[in-house]
Amino acid sequence: MKQQKFEHNIIEYILAQEESDNFIEIKNFMDEMPGGFLIYWMDKNEEIIYANKALLRIFQCSTLEEFREYTGNSFRGIVHPEDLEAVEESIKEQINHSQYDFDYVEYRIIRKDGEIRWIEDYGHSLHIDSVGDIFYVFLGDATEKKNLQVAETTRLMEEKKQKEKKLKTLIEEYDKERKLINQEHLRRLEVIEGLSVNYESILYANLDDDKILPYRLSQRTERQFEKKFQIRKFSWYVSDYVNVWVHPEDQELVSRVTSPEYIRKKLAASKTYYTNYRVIYHGEQQYLQLRIVNVSNREHISQIVMGYRKVDEEIQLEMEQKQIFEDALNNATLAINAKNTFLSNMSHDMRTPLNAIFGYTTLAKKYIDDPKAVGNYLNKIDIASKQLLELIEKVLELSWAESNNTRLTETECNLSDILQDVHESLLPQAAEKNITFSLNSIKMTHYDIYGDLNKLRQLLSNLASNAITYTNADGTVDISVEELEKFPNNFAVYQFIVKDNGIGIGKDFLGHIFEPFEREKNTTFSGIHGTGLGLTIAKNIVDMMGGTIQVDSAPEKGSTFTVILRFRIQTHPLSSANHTEDAFSSLLNKKILLVDDNIANLEIETEILQGMGFIVETAINGRDAVEKMELSSPEDYDLILMDISMPVMNGWEATKSIRNFSDPKLAHIPIIALSADAFDSDKQMSIESGMDAHLTKPIDIPILLETIAKTLHSRKVI
Repeated sequence: MKQQKFEHNIIEYILAQEESDNFIEIKNFMDEMPGGFLIYWMDKNEEIIYANKALLRIFQCSTLEEFREYTGNSFRGIVHPEDLEAVEESIKEQINHSQYDFDYVEYRIIRKDGEIRWIEDYGHSLHIDSVGDIFYVFLGDATEKKNLQVAETTRLMEEKKQKEKKLKTLIEEYDKERKLINQEHLRRLEVIEGLSVNYESILYANLDDDKILPYRLSQRTERQFEKKFQIRKFSWYVSDYVNVWVHPEDQELVSRVTSPEYIRKKLAASKTYYTNYRVIYHGEQQYLQLRIVNVSNREHISQIVMGYRKVDEEIQLEMEQKQIFEDALNNATLAINAKNTFLSNMSHDMRTPLNAIFGYTTLAKKYIDDPKAVGNYLNKIDIASKQLLELIEKVLELSWAESNNTRLTETECNLSDILQDVHESLLPQAAEKNITFSLNSIKMTHYDIYGDLNKLRQLLSNLASNAITYTNADGTVDISVEELEKFPNNFAVYQFIVKDNGIGIGKDFLGHIFEPFEREKNTTFSGIHGTGLGLTIAKNIVDMMGGTIQVDSAPEKGSTFTVILRFRIQTHPLSSANHTEDAFSSLLNKKILLVDDNIANLEIETEILQGMGFIVETAINGRDAVEKMELSSPEDYDLILMDISMPVMNGWEATKSIRNFSDPKLAHIPIIALSADAFDSDKQMSIESGMDAHLTKPIDIPILLETIAKTLHSRKVI
């Protein structure tokens, strides 16, 4: 009665609060329910009052309005037309025979996509003085269950006849049992037949008389009745079953939930309840489910039906899902901790060069009249700026690799030049710690190869920079390269080794050395700070190139990184640096159209280019550049340096417009992207738009000069 009154109050509250904030909270709660929930008027129209999201999903409807329209806003529109009459008759009959106005019915529905599904419907009728007569219903998709029932029905038909005969014979053996054949007997048979589909053992018990009768027995329970067939006491059965079969840790549980007091208490609140527990069968542990159903009057609970079934797969699935959730939570926690550590390191590593830039800028302003001091400060600002740029580029490189946007660009390159570039660029870093930084490439035969120059330079630079960072003062860092083997078709295998005698890496951390954001604890203890990205990027580059990377290290003894890569050898190498030097000298007085929407960038870049001997004219966006080119002659400009992200017209659109000029000389003017857009996808877009090359800001003057010289030379402009 308390349960009925509680449900009465809840429904009345929902209907009374339909427009309030409280109703929204209740509606959100209803929408989180795993099964469908429906309220409708108990009149001839059976108009729908409310349906939760789970019910909408069952019908494949997105909104309540769509659901109302599809069903005609009536409970009748929910039920399959062929089932409607039987369903309504069944609901009416069950309510008339239940003092709690409760019904259970199964029927078909037609989803919006036309698929027919089976539904379990648990309904309850209520009369609320302030509202009227309504139904509230809990609905669930029972299609899979119904399909199993249909498949099992054929097999069970013959077995059912035999079991009914056996049950009838057993019941007839007891005079008192004959008196139980009444209208409640029909209810008992319904429950038994329903349980027969899924439950391997089914028994009937009378709590008042302490009697138990088997209807369907598994091998396990059948042995009990064969052992002491003359004993049909419920109390004996429970005690014997618990002691013989139930897992020792679950014996107390099963004894408690099968005691008459507990059964009556649970069934007074609900028609049925179940308990999962373990048994030991042939030495193996199995999970079973015991379901107990009331088949007597709720006011005096005496007759019950008990069903047993295996639930190993369900329990195993539940445990696996729990483990998956715990693993996902653990991985998420590890990722969050790693990224928090990364952000902490990033904050320190970015503030260090920024602090130097701000500090030396202040000093330069203070001593503006002292050229020597200002020059020294500017040199240190330049070093700090490059450190900050390197940090940003590492983060971007990792982002490119993780998003699979990085591509290899094969060009002609010289391994000796690459090694020298890496060595010279890192010498100042090594000199600050008085580290001996050596380079060895004597075991080489073919220096000129085809490869991604920038990626190879970055790979070696990251490994060498990492070695210098984690090597103490007065230590040593060596880079060596050896040509291992030459294959047919002009391919050769090269081994690159970066070795140091630094702080080394612990054995436990070696497995995580290439993971992003990871740094070993001893780096903190040593006062060394870093992003933990350099080796991750190096590993990504090696993987892209189809090579291998190995590390051999021990704490306080140093580390050795070995990289194996294969490259195609140049059969006719290009001429040496003399040609490049001649090309640089021929750039004097070349005319450049510089395009950038940022006035400060225009001023700085113009000053730099003019200082290198170029004649510079400017445009403030892509449209401005196109218009100036339309009014020009082929002799007015030798080259265009084009920004990408600009208002009015961006650099890619401007380039496409210029390439479509009718004058072939104007249409084929060399165009180089000079942009802060640094992703490989941006570079690819530049090439696809018709540009000759893509350089990223801030300007690296030697690379800019080299690119201009190569571009003009390839176009025969110099």
